[in-house]
Amino acid sequence: MRNASGSVFGLAYGDALGAPTEFQDYETILATYGPGGPRRLDGNPARVTDDTQMMLSVGEALREADTVTPEAFEPPLRRAFLAWAVSPDNNRAPGATCLRACADLEDGRPWQQASQVQSKGCGANMRVTPVGLLPGLTDEQRSGAAQLQAGLTHGHATGLAASELTAYAVHWLGRGLDPADLLGALRRRCIDQRSTYHERWLGDLWKVAGAGSPAEFIAVGWDECGAALDRVAEALARGAHHGDPCLATGAGWIAEEALATALYCYLISPDDPVAVLGRGAATSGDSDSIACLAGAFAGAAHGLAAWPETWQTRIEYADRIARLGAAWD
Repeated sequence: MRNASGSVFGLAYGDALGAPTEFQDYETILATYGPGGPRRLDGNPARVTDDTQMMLSVGEALREADTVTPEAFEPPLRRAFLAWAVSPDNNRAPGATCLRACADLEDGRPWQQASQVQSKGCGANMRVTPVGLLPGLTDEQRSGAAQLQAGLTHGHATGLAASELTAYAVHWLGRGLDPADLLGALRRRCIDQRSTYHERWLGDLWKVAGAGSPAEFIAVGWDECGAALDRVAEALARGAHHGDPCLATGAGWIAEEALATALYCYLISPDDPVAVLGRGAATSGDSDSIACLAGAFAGAAHGLAAWPETWQTRIEYADRIARLGAAWD
């Protein structure tokens, strides 16, 4: 099924469809594209945003690392983020948090001292998909790598937890989990991991954040993510899934809301991947990040066949995306 390729391409397609609508109100989007939102790639190539650029940074750093440990993963990840920060292609309204953190990472200080510990922006989890797709990881490696890649820029516990949940959603869907069981599995993880602090991966981040203990620090993130998942369940249970998804589950500028609204857009119609992209892009909030996460979920579940074949050669960075997906299919 080429689930890894389906997921990374789905992320990029959602990013490209959501980029033009990101700063538009819902009524304007509706007037332009109709209630289904944008469903056609424009441009040749169709341009993506920093969401896809940073996803590629994470994926390529994972491929460069000779093993998935904090000692092996952090150096290539730092290099990839710093290269992105100064790239001439980094002209797609990049997140201020990422730019500030990269500026602090440049002098070689421990990443915990560069991390923006007050920020739980969605930049933490819009790029984590490769961690969910990489085969052969233990749970500790997948959780640690997901949280580490978030923490280099966004050190708030909710950014860490949301990134881990995003990675596991992609991982489980790619392995055949029924979408109907996804919310329950994610909610159980919030409960099971509530006091788990991955010290080997995070070091003293909890102290930098000013928390009283590692468990106290990380519990905040899991609790906020759990509450966001509950809102998804409530929105799905209400039925009549019309209108702006952000009104049901949040605008997506922060990590737990980006995860929640992307899940909501996906779970409304998990068997119609292109509709998932359109719905994610037709939102009043952070449309590109919402649509890219929703596309990653749909692509992981359905594989590369989820998407129109002609899109593969029309998306920006097609060669890099294809190499990343092929490495893990």
